[in-house]
Amino acid sequence: MNIETLRDYCLQKPATEETMPFGDDTLVFKVGGKMFLLVSLKEANRFNVKCDPDLAIELRESYSEVQPGFHMNKTHWNTVYFDGSLTDKQLQEMIDHSYERIVKSLPKKMQEALPKKGR
Repeated sequence: MNIETLRDYCLQKPATEETMPFGDDTLVFKVGGKMFLLVSLKEANRFNVKCDPDLAIELRESYSEVQPGFHMNKTHWNTVYFDGSLTDKQLQEMIDHSYERIVKSLPKKMQEALPKKGR
């Protein structure tokens, strides 16, 4: 996976918004106004995603490419390097998990307004 395919994958998710609230070198993908993925344009070999705390530990123990979230709450965020041995499918599953965690945290009305397809 590269930065372009990462960006395309995130943007195909329903109601995803691409923003740059931290400056011109960090892309932030949000759903319902909440972040589900951040990626640096300067160091475009890793991204941060939200993760269930137990799964976060499991992934960190299983893959050297998965580290505690850089500059994030390390209980809930992982930094994932995508220039290693993780497959695109594994990376996409981590992105999907993050997206779904954010969707589930949204008010029911907002959740119901999101299309089910693509989630």
